[in-house]
Amino acid sequence: MTEKDTNTLEDELKAEDTEQEAVDTDQNEASASDETEVVEAEENPLEAQVAELNNRMLRVQADYDNFRRRSREEKEAAAKYRSQALIEGLLPVVDNFERALLVKPESEEAQSLLSGMEMVYRQLKDTLKNEGVEVIETTGQSFDPHLHQAVMQVSEDGFESNQIVEELQKGYKLKDRVLRPSMVKVNA
Repeated sequence: MTEKDTNTLEDELKAEDTEQEAVDTDQNEASASDETEVVEAEENPLEAQVAELNNRMLRVQADYDNFRRRSREEKEAAAKYRSQALIEGLLPVVDNFERALLVKPESEEAQSLLSGMEMVYRQLKDTLKNEGVEVIETTGQSFDPHLHQAVMQVSEDGFESNQIVEELQKGYKLKDRVLRPSMVKVNA
């Protein structure tokens, strides 16, 4: 062999050694990397479990907050309209009081009875007002289907179209809720 061939052979051997060292280094790094991945894999399930539990806890907390808010709103609504059933039962009584007060007494006894009824009626109206009951305004107002029930439609001069001409039965609201709509005649 010539010297040139020997140098080439040595260079090839050195290159192979370098390649082998690179492969060994890569294998060592891969082994270390695998060990790191194993450690991370062992930690990741724990981290994943912690994250899942944290998310679950946040959802439960949000559900609980929503439940408390809904319960508070329902309790406020129940307190706001607690007397609705009683008031709805008293509305016919109020109507009958108003009809009775329209009668004109002829005797002294009837007059004293009427004044007693007026006092009871005022007391009843004050009590209803303190509970938040309001009479729905009608005559001269524009017709509102949320507040009024049109029973008749008439054509009368002096009233605009869709304006209430006459109230046939009073309507009442409890705070912002309609208990009974007003029965009215509406101008065509």
